[in-house]
Amino acid sequence: MVTLKQLAKELNVSISTVSKALNNSEEIGEETVKRVKELAELYNYKPNRMALSLKQNKTKTIGVIIPNILNHFLAKVLFGIEREATKLGYNIITCISNESLETEKASLQLLASGSVDGFILCVSEETQIKNEIDHFKKTISQGLPIVMFDRVAHDVMCDKVIVDDFDATYNATKNLLLENRKNIVFISNIDDLSVGKLRERGYNKAILENGGQDPLVLRIFKKDDHQKKIKSFFRKNNTIDGVVSADSSSAIIAINSAINLGKKVPKHMSVIGFASKSDSNHTLPRLTTIRQHAKVIGANATQLLVNRLQNMHLNEDVRTIIVKTSLVKNKSTLL
Repeated sequence: MVTLKQLAKELNVSISTVSKALNNSEEIGEETVKRVKELAELYNYKPNRMALSLKQNKTKTIGVIIPNILNHFLAKVLFGIEREATKLGYNIITCISNESLETEKASLQLLASGSVDGFILCVSEETQIKNEIDHFKKTISQGLPIVMFDRVAHDVMCDKVIVDDFDATYNATKNLLLENRKNIVFISNIDDLSVGKLRERGYNKAILENGGQDPLVLRIFKKDDHQKKIKSFFRKNNTIDGVVSADSSSAIIAINSAINLGKKVPKHMSVIGFASKSDSNHTLPRLTTIRQHAKVIGANATQLLVNRLQNMHLNEDVRTIIVKTSLVKNKSTLL
C-alpha cells in the first residue's frame, strides 16, 4: 500500500504538503492539490485511519446504544444517526442494551476504552425504573460527551433530543374532544418509561380542562395478554368512543378489538396512536398517527454530538432540541 512518504518522494514535495493537499488546505496552490490528488487516485491511496486516530487522539467513531433493535421507531432513529454520521465523516458502532441496566453499563465501559469519541444513546427501561445515572456521569467525566434521545435522564447534564410528548398527546386528545367524543381512554404499555408518563400527563390535562369526564387510563404490562386485556376493557366499558394510545401496538389492537366487538371505526370509536406510516398501513381503517420523525431525531442527535466534539474547548452549555410531532390524520378518526 502506497504511503504519504512515497507520494511526497515521487512528487518531489514534503509529506506535509501532500497531507495538506489531500485535505484541501488553502495553504496549498490549486495546481499542487490537483497533482497530489491525481497521483493518490492513480495509486488508490487510502489514509491509515488507525494511524490518524493515534496521531489526532480521535477515532472519528460514534458509539450508539439503543434499547431494542426490533423497535421500529428506534431502528429508524439509528438509520438517521448512521446517515448523518456518514455525511459528517464519522463511523458508528452500535450496541443493544436489551432494556438492561447492566448491559448498558457494559456497553459504555467497553466503547469508552478508546473505541469512540462520544455516545448517542436512548436510556434503557431498567435504568429509568431504577433511576441509576452514575455510569452516564462517569463517562462524561472521562471526556466522552453523551447525547441522549427520546428516553433521557433529566439529571444528567448532556445534550438531548426529545419530542414534545406532553403536547403531542394533549393535542391528540383535544382532537378527539372536538369530535364530541364523551368517553376517551388513554392506553399505554410504556408506563414505566419517561415518555409514557409525559404522554399520560398530556392526556390528563386535556380531559381535565374539558371537564366532561374523569381521566380513564388502561395500563398494560409485559406479563399481560395485550389483546385480551384491551378487548375485556372494551366489553366492560362499552361507552368508550375514543382511544389515545401511547404506543403503536395498543392502538392497532384497539382498532381490531373494537371491530371484533361490532363497533365501527371511526363511526362509534376514534383511535389515535403514536406510530409510523408503516404501522398505520397494518390497520383497516388506517390509523391516525402521532408521527415522531425518527430520522430527524437521529440526524439532530448526530449533529449535536459532532458539534460538541469539534468545540470541546469552548465548554458550551448543554442543549435540548425538541422535535415537533405531526398528527397525521387517516381513517380511524372523523376530523
